[in-house]
Amino acid sequence: MKRKIYDKLVEWKADSRGTTALLVDGARRVGKSYIVEQFARENYRSYILIDFNRAGDDVRDLFVRYLNDLDTFFLYLSAYYNVKLYERESLIIFDEVQLFPKARAAVKYLVADGRYDYIETGSLMSIKRNVKDIVIPSEERHIKMYPMDLEEFLWALGNDTLMPAACRCFQSGTPMGQALHRRAMDLFRQYLIVGGMPQAVQQYVDSHDFDRVDRVKRDILNLYRADVAKHAEGYEMKVRSIFDEIPAQLQKHEKKFRLSSLKKEARFREYEDALFWLEDAMIINACYNSTEPSIGLKLNMDRLTLKCYMGDTGLLISHAFDENGLVSGEIYKKLLFDKLEVNRGMIVENVVAQMLAASGHQLYFYSNASRTDRSSRMEIDFLIAKSKISNRHNISPIEVKSSTNYTLSSLRKFKAKYAEQTYIPYVLHPGDLREEDGIRFLPLYMTPFL
Repeated sequence: MKRKIYDKLVEWKADSRGTTALLVDGARRVGKSYIVEQFARENYRSYILIDFNRAGDDVRDLFVRYLNDLDTFFLYLSAYYNVKLYERESLIIFDEVQLFPKARAAVKYLVADGRYDYIETGSLMSIKRNVKDIVIPSEERHIKMYPMDLEEFLWALGNDTLMPAACRCFQSGTPMGQALHRRAMDLFRQYLIVGGMPQAVQQYVDSHDFDRVDRVKRDILNLYRADVAKHAEGYEMKVRSIFDEIPAQLQKHEKKFRLSSLKKEARFREYEDALFWLEDAMIINACYNSTEPSIGLKLNMDRLTLKCYMGDTGLLISHAFDENGLVSGEIYKKLLFDKLEVNRGMIVENVVAQMLAASGHQLYFYSNASRTDRSSRMEIDFLIAKSKISNRHNISPIEVKSSTNYTLSSLRKFKAKYAEQTYIPYVLHPGDLREEDGIRFLPLYMTPFL
């Protein structure tokens, strides 16, 4: 499984030269341990992987007893794992470091010592119990790892030519053409169904059997539920109720998450910790309403109004169609041949959110439910800022369409009302690339290029 984050690890090693540790944060089962260990094998003379999910008290005690005597610390660590350490040529990996926060705190002293490089992997890195009683080291560089993106999925299928071709068309503003566009949409729908969890992708590559893929995804969902029961102490029922409600909320026209569906008269402050837990675990991609589409979307963020997308769309499908413990093969066939009549909109919008997040975008939408001014009443699926900010025209509104029949009333209202702020309005749809009335229509598979 070729992953783009590998290049970031190589870049960190060359750039840091031992002055920072790297923290790779991501949801369970996105492949953090796998890619970091592959990087260690291929870029260091030796490495030690300490898995805190399995490390016993004898290893943990080293961090308590010997941080003031690092010669002894490394001596015992080397002997315990039977790995010879070489100065500036060895890497030490703290896997699932959130399970032992003292190791994360020790990074400050280990980096200052300068003998070896350090990578930490984990999830739930910001919740209270995982940072309690420790000082988060300033010597820590933080990167997020997401499920496999569309191009990585295509690499796994042995296709490394489609996305570069699509990128050239995106940059030049030319359509893909009927044959290539149809092929790209076929592969995009396969990605939509399978998702980007490496185990599910591997199963699809090996078998092309959607039943087997669905079982893998269901195992991951069960793992997430077990994590909720184990780690969301004090608010596990609230986390589980939000998690279980996500598909139903995304089915709605506006897709905004209504806490009242969980409990009558529910308040945001009651569920704030539960939402933060799911976001920190990277199980969901939270998308917040930005009340003013101008520079600094975050400055105008309304934290009380949000949409909750699943971090992986393949998991969403297995989560949503769960009547008999296994998604019907008929549903997968309808998705594959673009014949699903209901719920298609939520799935397509979710995969766009997933692709935007993987490309480094914070997720924002725009909603105005004015009852007095019809021209102000609109709902825009996503807002993104252009990479180089200027005095005007910095924000691109994005509408997502799952079929070829649609209207664009909200987008046209937005374009008229916020002409000074608007950069390029986009419609992401199943059709080929075209431009019309100042609006750029892009095929869904070009989302990563925005």
